[in-house]
Amino acid sequence: MDDWETRPIPRVRADDEPERASRGRHTAGRAPEPDGTGRRRRRDPDDDVAVTGHGHGHGPAAPASAPVRRLLTFLVSPFALAAVIGMVLLFPTGDGPEGVGSGQEPVLGTVTAAEAGSCQFGGQPGAEPSPDQCLTVTVEMTDGQAKGSEIRTAVPVEPSTPRFAVGDDVVLSYGGGDPLSGGSYQLVDFQRGMPLAVLALLFAAAVLLLGRWQGLKALAGLGLTFAVLLLFVLPAILGGENPLLVAIAGAGVIMFAVLYLTHGFSARTTTAVLGTMVSLALIGVLSAVFAAVSRLTGLDEETANLVGALGTGIDTRGLLLAGIVIGALGVLDDVTVTQTSAVWELRAANPTLTWRELYAAGLRIGRDHVSSAVNTLVMAYAGAALPVLLYSSLSDVGLGALLGSQSIAQEIVRTLVGSIGLVAAVPVTTALAALVAVREE
Repeated sequence: MDDWETRPIPRVRADDEPERASRGRHTAGRAPEPDGTGRRRRRDPDDDVAVTGHGHGHGPAAPASAPVRRLLTFLVSPFALAAVIGMVLLFPTGDGPEGVGSGQEPVLGTVTAAEAGSCQFGGQPGAEPSPDQCLTVTVEMTDGQAKGSEIRTAVPVEPSTPRFAVGDDVVLSYGGGDPLSGGSYQLVDFQRGMPLAVLALLFAAAVLLLGRWQGLKALAGLGLTFAVLLLFVLPAILGGENPLLVAIAGAGVIMFAVLYLTHGFSARTTTAVLGTMVSLALIGVLSAVFAAVSRLTGLDEETANLVGALGTGIDTRGLLLAGIVIGALGVLDDVTVTQTSAVWELRAANPTLTWRELYAAGLRIGRDHVSSAVNTLVMAYAGAALPVLLYSSLSDVGLGALLGSQSIAQEIVRTLVGSIGLVAAVPVTTALAALVAVREE
């Protein structure tokens, strides 16, 4: 056994000289090794732990002993297996309900002329004029059966109607009939494919520029998240499965796939997974309980339109709970990964800390993080519900009745339950991380 393995490990104090702190945790040991610059560096026995994964001294580290690995595997494996089995059992196998708005074919065009005047049926010349004001729009079709031709259609001038102008790339809805007749079309929206594609490329470039290899893995995890949502969660709910069960299974698969893909298979990642699962379970239980006692139906305007379009029954309260679970998962991942990383860095800076000292130090970091995370969650939900809040504030009712309305109450439950889960994630994850970190070499 080398001499550095038998010597006591000195504790690094805050008032130590910077040069001493930079030397690491061991001041005696093997002969120095080259550092690639022509100089010699002292070999740190914790190097294997400190550089695993990233090579910069803050990557995930493997458990120091087989019992720790077995314990973590024993704790996390049932949840992973349950998520996969749930996804297999709930995966939609039929064709699902008929698409909403079937019979209406979206076609593309470019506005070449726009003229305000009285409404005419279908925007056709010679039709009986109407006292209502419309915008008669001429569109050159770039898609569909009338590609290359121009059609004229009328758009009512109302506060809720978009303002179309010459040069706009637009989307029309073709309902059948004569493809050259303006009465067969309805102008519905703008084309946004190019701006969204450019924004997505800028986002990917920013992530790759800052994160490099880690950023590439994060983008791959984002792709997996969208794949699970689009290929499993949405079709399963539309297929009649319980929305809450679908959300739990989908969130579990997303959590395991994204966290391990982004951060690697290690004790640190597994600890973050365990902390996320405990917090997510708490959010699911609290949301189910308070949705029931508050008699939330989940029937806001959008959900009511969905039910009407489907023509079949759907568990609207379960849909509300599913949205709460999925919405909270992303913020939970951020909190749990940050807490485990903080504990591992504290352990690397001072290996003599006990688990209680690690827990206390990590909790101090977590308090600052969770305060900003809770505010972020509240602002995100408030921003998404801003039209509802504005509309509700116009109603001539008291504050109590306003807050107790279905649309506002469900946002309150969503926000407060998610915030409780965030707050709980900090001590739970920090305690788990401290217990595992002190058992690493």
